[in-house]
Order: sequence, then structure tokens, then C-alpha cells
Amino acid sequence: MPKPFIKQLAHVCIFSRDLEKSEAFYREGFGFDTAFIFKRGEEKIGFYLSLGGRTFVEVFSKDSARYDETNQINHFCFETEDIDGLIAHLRAQGISATDKKLGADNTWQSWTADPDGVKLEIFQYTPESMQFGSPDTVCQVDW
Repeated sequence: MPKPFIKQLAHVCIFSRDLEKSEAFYREGFGFDTAFIFKRGEEKIGFYLSLGGRTFVEVFSKDSARYDETNQINHFCFETEDIDGLIAHLRAQGISATDKKLGADNTWQSWTADPDGVKLEIFQYTPESMQFGSPDTVCQVDW
């Protein structure tokens, strides 16, 4: 049995046609707190919701030209404490994984996919990861 590299599910990323409506739904309906927001320039393009502990829901504005109408879930993200070891392990099993890179939220990430093409993100938090900052934190992106 290989070393258990996965600590837990870090987040699920979903799409929203109306960010404000979705944020209110999850905040008011379920009591989730906003951890931080994503902006491209001055435009709010998404946000992170804290479910408690180290688990989140990531929500991005849905661009109808880019995503199929039925594609509401973008990806699953697994947390690891050894991203380098996990990448090496996956590659040793013949599974492709991207090199790690530091994301805009100051968290190490790598990407792979399951045999059906479901996107899987791998996270290793850092002391500067925005997931654990103040709710008014803004993550500026250029993608």
C-alpha cells in the first residue's frame, strides 16, 4: 500500500451564473463564511467559502461561451502535506501530473485527471495561503 499522501478534500470548485446570488445562498442558507474573493482587475470573478477547518467551496462566474450548460462542477481538489512526493508517486504509476507551481492564492498546486477526464487539483497549503487569511482578502488573478 502506498504512503497515504492525501490528507483530505481541500475544496470543490463550482460555477455560478450569478455570484452574488450564489454567495448569499451559501452564506445565508448554510452559514458558510467567505474566506476571500477573486478579482480580475476590479471585476469580482469568484470567491472561496469556508466550511470550517481546512475545507472550502470555490465558486467562479460561469462564462457560457467556455463551459457546457451541464458542466457546473469544475474540479475536485485534494490536500496533501507532501506535494513533491505525491507528484513523484503519481508519475511512478504512469499518471501524468503537472509540475507544482505557486498559485495566486499562495498555495502550491499540481493538476492531473482521472481516466474519465475529471480534473483533479492537488494542494499543499503554505503559511501564506489566502484560505486562512481575513475575509476581506482579495486574490488578484491575470488568467
